[in-house]
Parts: sequence; C-alpha cells; structure tokens
Amino acid sequence: MKFVYFLLAFTIAVSSPYQAFSALSTNELSPLTEHSKTTAEIVSRLKHQHFQRTSISLNDDLSATVFDRYLQELDKDRSYFLASDIAEFEKYRLLLDDALKTGNLQPAFHIFNRYHQRLIERLNFLVYTLDKGISKLDFTKDETLLIDRKDQPWLQSMDEMNQLWNKRLKNDVLSLKLSGKKPEKIQEVLSKRYNNQLTRLKQTESEDAYRIYINALTLSYDPHTQYFSPRATENFNIQMKLSLEGIGAMLQTEEEYTKVTRVIPAGPADKGGQLKANDKIIAVGQDSKGELVDVIGWRIDDVVDLIRGPKDSTVRLEIIPGNSANDQQTKIISIIRDTVKLEEQAASKKIIDLENAGQKYKLGVIDIPKFYIDFDAASRGDPDYRSTTRDVHKLINELNKENIDGLIIDLRDNGGGSLREVNELIGLFITEGPTVQVKNTSGRIYINNDEDASIAYTGPLAVLVNRLSASASEIFAGAIQDYRRGLVVGTQTYGKGTVQAMMPLNRGQITLTQQKFYRVSGNSTQNRGVLPDITLPSLYDINEIGENTLDRALPWDFISPARYQQLNDFSTLLPQLQQLHEQRSSHNPDFSYLIETSKIIEQRRHMKEVSLNESRRKKERDDLENKQLVLENKRRLAKGEKAITSIKQLDKDEDENAAENDEENDKTEALLTETGYILIDYLTMNQPKIAKH
Repeated sequence: MKFVYFLLAFTIAVSSPYQAFSALSTNELSPLTEHSKTTAEIVSRLKHQHFQRTSISLNDDLSATVFDRYLQELDKDRSYFLASDIAEFEKYRLLLDDALKTGNLQPAFHIFNRYHQRLIERLNFLVYTLDKGISKLDFTKDETLLIDRKDQPWLQSMDEMNQLWNKRLKNDVLSLKLSGKKPEKIQEVLSKRYNNQLTRLKQTESEDAYRIYINALTLSYDPHTQYFSPRATENFNIQMKLSLEGIGAMLQTEEEYTKVTRVIPAGPADKGGQLKANDKIIAVGQDSKGELVDVIGWRIDDVVDLIRGPKDSTVRLEIIPGNSANDQQTKIISIIRDTVKLEEQAASKKIIDLENAGQKYKLGVIDIPKFYIDFDAASRGDPDYRSTTRDVHKLINELNKENIDGLIIDLRDNGGGSLREVNELIGLFITEGPTVQVKNTSGRIYINNDEDASIAYTGPLAVLVNRLSASASEIFAGAIQDYRRGLVVGTQTYGKGTVQAMMPLNRGQITLTQQKFYRVSGNSTQNRGVLPDITLPSLYDINEIGENTLDRALPWDFISPARYQQLNDFSTLLPQLQQLHEQRSSHNPDFSYLIETSKIIEQRRHMKEVSLNESRRKKERDDLENKQLVLENKRRLAKGEKAITSIKQLDKDEDENAAENDEENDKTEALLTETGYILIDYLTMNQPKIAKH
C-alpha cells in the first residue's frame, strides 16, 4: 500500500488585495548537512538494487519526470504557483539528475521555499478575509467551482488566483452551511482551521522539504519505493509491528484530507465496524467529550500523533464516509484504542447453512485476515508456534469432522504477509507442484514449490476476494485459479505483485522494490491483480483503489509458465454459473442496493464542478439523499424490514448494528452467502475431480 507523507495543498480562498501580504518575513529553509549523504545513498541503491535498475537511468528523461512530479506533489491542483514561477523553475527541468548525483539540493529547496512562501501568503490572506466576516458572500450567483484542476493551465496572475480562492472559500462556507452550521460557527470553524494550518506551516522544517523532493525521485521508479524520514520511519515500524496503541488503520493523504486506505483486521476500528477503507477523517477528538480538532490540511504524521493514544482510551473521529454521495454527509464515530494482537488476527472458522432446490447444505468458511507466522517462536524451535498454515490446517480438520459439503476461503481485505506461509497454504489444497514464481533484479526467476504430497481438504472450494485482497492473497487466489482447484469469486483484486526490502540509511530508511511475483501460469499479479471466475458487486471503486490507480506502477507482464497440471477444467461451466448467479442476485435486495449505490457514487466521482449557488446546491444534496433513502427503503421492504424516514436514521441504525457486530444486518454478508450459493451450484453441476492423497 502507498503511504505518502507530505505537506498538503490547503483548500482555502481569499478576497482581499494580494499586495497587503506579499512581503513576509519567512525564514528560508536549507538542506541539512546529512541530506547530501542520504541522497548519495538513495541514488546508489536505486541505481544498483531497484527492480527496474536496467530500464531506468538517472538521466535527463528521469530529471524531467522528477521535476514534474515534484511540482505535482507540491501543487497538485495548480492553485499556488503562478505561470511565472513555473517559467522561473523551468531551468531545472533537465538539471535535477546532475544535481542529485552530486548531492546538490539547491534547486529543490529553491522551489520549495517559493511554495512555502505562497502557502503562508495565502493563509495570511485568508485569515484577514475571515476577520472581515463572511456575511457579504453571495450565494445567489450562478457560479461553479472546478473540482479537479490538475490538467488546468497554471494561473497567470494574482487576480486570477484570488478569483479561484474566493470560490474555494465560498465552497468551504457553503459546505458547512449545508451541514447545518450557523454563520457564527462557520466563521469559528474556518478561522480556527486556517490559523491552525498557518501555525503548523510555520513549523515546517528542512526535513519536510527534503522528504517531498527525494520521494519525487523514488516514486518516479514505482509507487512502493519510498524514503522515510526518521520520524516517518518510527511510525512505519510501529505499523509493521502492529504494536501501535491506536485505532488499527492505515492512512494516506488525498489532497487536504486524511484518507483510510485499509482497516487492519482484528484491530479496534475493525472490531467497531464503523470505520471503512476510503473514509476521510476531518476531525479528531479525545475521550467522549473532548473537543473535535479539525484536521483538514494537516500533515499525516500529525494526524497519526493525534489519533494515537493509551490503550483503552477513546478517540472520536468525524469522518466523511467513503460511500457518501457528498461531503456534507459527515458522521462522528468513537473507537476504543487498543493494540493489534497476533492471536486476534489468526484465521477463524464458521459454518453457514444454506438450502437450494429443497436440499440443505453445510458450508465451512475460513476467514484469513493476513498471512502471518510467529518467526521468533519458530526460530526458537517452539513446536506450537502460530502460523497461517498451521491454524488453517487445524480448522480444516475440525470442519471435516462436521461433514461440510464445501469450503470457502475468505480473503477479503487481506493485504498479504508472509510469502512462506502463502506457499505452504496453497500446499494444503494441491499435491506437489509450483506455487509462485519470483523474478529478482537480475532477471533470474525462482520457483517456489509445494513439496508435500498430502492434501488437507479435497472437496469443493471457493476463494472469496475483493479489491483490498493484495500481495500474498493474490498469490493464493491465482494459484487456486491456475490449478483449477476451486472457484475464485468476488471482484478484481488489488494488483500488488511486487516485493519491497526495507533498507536503513544514515538518516531514515528506504523501501526498495526488488522482486516481482508471477503466477504458475506465467501471468503477473502486478497491476491487474486476479480476475475472479465469478464477479460480485464491488464495495470499492476500482478506479479509486488499486495498484493501477498509482502513478508509475510497474506494468503487468508475463513469463514462461511453470510446469504444473490442472486438476479440474471447469471453464465450460463458468458461463452457466455466472448466469445462475445473476438470476439469483437480481432478486437479492442487498445486491440491488450495492449495485445502485455504486452507480450513484460513480456518477458523483465523474462530476467536474460543483455549484456555488445555495439553492441549487441544496436541491442537489436533497435529491441525492432522497435517492439513497429510496434505495435503502426498497431494500428494507424487500427483506420485510421497517422503512426509515431520513438518512440520519440510516446512519444511526448502521452505527447500532456495527456496535453490536450484527452480521445479519451487514450488507457485506450478502457477498459471502452468495458465494456459498455459487459453490452449491458448482458442486451440483459437477462433482469436482480432486487429486487425492
């Protein structure tokens, strides 16, 4: 997953003469002495140890890429730099490669200091404007604000910049107004937000500038090769060890927001059930009554520090849910901080009872949150050390005693883990044979094999995946699919088919992409992920989440297949299985709800501008909420449940269900149940031919 630590482009606006704040007494930042040595280390590692070291060179072409990426990281929406600034910086376009080779950081800090100056000017401007009051803002004009400016030309003048920022200010005010806040509260919230941003901005250090610039270099190789400053290194290592006393979520920045990229299985947020991937955190409060601190525009490491806290304490988050139709639909959730324990992330089992055509079926489900192994215990020779394969083998034996008719391996939201474990887990379902191919930086290909002829489970098998199934999960699903050992059901997986090594530097550390995964069929899991045999509705927008959405992601490719034997060619059955699924799901109210809601979100995602006319904006909001209400009530009535009268009531019901961990009311359980029916269709259509012990 991608974790980017950088200063944000704040969504703010101005309406006063620029000249009043053009002269500022800001101290220019300079590189630290250690930065030159760190740069030399990073350049050397990229040249000699990166997976693409033979196809990417630090030359004029890469210099231009780094130059453009650096400007993009600083000013993605082209709201701070003027065209005259860019013209001035253009002299560096083909010189950054030479500067990096010699450890010369002057060009980078020249650009950053101008950016830093512009930010402070804008914030001072905004504070001044707010002090004059917002009562004169006119929301009756037929104005619109362009949402995404990344492809727009650079602003030509300060007047043009002020016009843009006036619209942004109006949008901020209007958003708060439509969320129910009074004018005086709006004034207070925005004034506090911008003053806090200004205070934090003035605390910017040389390390902040260096981090953004050097990552413009590393991320030009691929999205997982990154430099971590000493502070970012500490946060990264805490997350990797899962010892952070916090909420158990991975975060990244998206424009001015802190966005949830993944909820760690068995962590506090996962147990609470209220925080989801794609949610945006806009405020953080301590305990049950602590003030909610607006964190829009904050650096991500500062947001992490605010969320982190002692075990058993409460943190409150104001979020914009990822499935909200607009940014006014915010909600406040509470999470009790805790540590994520290995045993709580262990595989677990349950049995679901289904009926089809008058016949009852008993299906086993094994949920695998991640691919784990207790390396310390294993290295000590502890015979009872915990691992994914050991735990799943035990669960399969227990399910076999229950005489299950089929087995579902649930890999939804499984972000990967130990390569050794996924190799051994595949071996529980096949006889000897290759499991995954790995190519290293020299181009050499290694084949991992299952050398144990025994099979733990020989019956009908389905693997359930979603967009957040990544890395090791994709290796498992890909192997099961290539061997035709079972059905892969769900949505296209994440597409992370690369391996990173963490390497210490004289200051901080770097993650360096060094290997690439390939399935036994020869297809890479990189970028494309695993395409399911039977497709289910997606809870996540594949255009927003996934490897293919990341800049400079390594491409999909293929190599020669390994020597393996398919166990059961059921490809001719897939069209009929898909048809039966579609017929059944067309009458499933939960499926219809997921599909229609996804359509609404997709339509909103393609919006290019928002209205600044209050009446029109209010009508758009009300229309969206009415659509959501109609869809929800259609679902409820079809299931024999009571209709609701407002979106707020829906939020309340969902929060209560999440707190009770009520799986029966969780729409995502419809996907598991349908996977069960698909598996039943398969075993009734074809008694699978499975390799025996």
